[in-house]
Amino acid sequence: MNKKLNCIMLVDDSSDDNFFHEREIKKSDLATIVITKNSGKTALEYLKSKKDPRSDLIFLDINMPGMNGWEFLNEYNQLDKELQSQAIIIMLTTSDNSDDLERVKMWKIVSHYITKPLTKETMKDIIDRYF
Repeated sequence: MNKKLNCIMLVDDSSDDNFFHEREIKKSDLATIVITKNSGKTALEYLKSKKDPRSDLIFLDINMPGMNGWEFLNEYNQLDKELQSQAIIIMLTTSDNSDDLERVKMWKIVSHYITKPLTKETMKDIIDRYF
């Protein structure tokens, strides 16, 4: 992969999925920093704290307890544009439900929808397409 991002954020309640996806990102040398958050709420808290690094890419799960991916998007969409940074948001989920596929199309802030697992080939496609 030619392009290396500064920071990728994984938002998923599954520690196993976060571990696997972070490992794949690091093995592919896709980003300098990988931040994992186990809920939409903790991801939003991080973004609101204005901490660096800012995420170039956010992989967001749909089905999470407490605050699911849709609720995260509602809150994220209300943030100042500066806090949203210019992150590309990709829904990364186990759901292949046609209702979810249709629902994601209503979100202009979501660039893409893919099903788990995150693979080297999928990451290359995302980098080629959005960066």
